[in-house]
Amino acid sequence: MKPRIGVTGGIGSGKSTVSERFAQLGCAVIDADEIARGLTLPGGAAIAAIQEQFGAHFITHEGALNRAQMREAVFQDPGAKQRLEAILHPLIQRSIFDRYAHACEHSAAKVVIFDIPLLAESQQWSPRLDQVIVVDCEERTQLARVQARSQLSAEAVAAIMAQQASREQRLRKADWVIWNETLSLQALGDEVLGLYNELIAVLPLQH
Repeated sequence: MKPRIGVTGGIGSGKSTVSERFAQLGCAVIDADEIARGLTLPGGAAIAAIQEQFGAHFITHEGALNRAQMREAVFQDPGAKQRLEAILHPLIQRSIFDRYAHACEHSAAKVVIFDIPLLAESQQWSPRLDQVIVVDCEERTQLARVQARSQLSAEAVAAIMAQQASREQRLRKADWVIWNETLSLQALGDEVLGLYNELIAVLPLQH
């Protein structure tokens, strides 16, 4: 079994950039968001259950999840978020561990990165991971980064952040913290390289 390293962080923290850098270093990366998107594309395994639970107007003409419609429903009704998660989370978890088993058998990677945005919101992940890396920055920095890359208003971004774990909750899960407040892309990449070398030194590796 290869070491399982969780990477998490709030929206706009730079978590995805960190995971991409780990991939460049030869790690196998399992992206929970990418899996979730696949489940809600046309023909995705979650579409039928979402339509049954929420109605046909939550599905686009192409057969994908209507993300804008679902985002509005979730913001207005916390129960909608719970119903959606009850559909998606078991499918995501199954896919993640299928991919992990495949990486253990077929990948030359020394470690497997589990890129999980909502790691701190769930009690299930910490016992299943060997180490957890939290990518952290100030909340105002998260807000500015997300607005700069999207068409979302400050209010919409703040609403997304409010539904995620707090910085303090994430940091309580951390074995390692990458403080990504003022780092350039090059400096962030160097931080990840240094952390990767430390992980290789301290973790028992599969041979």
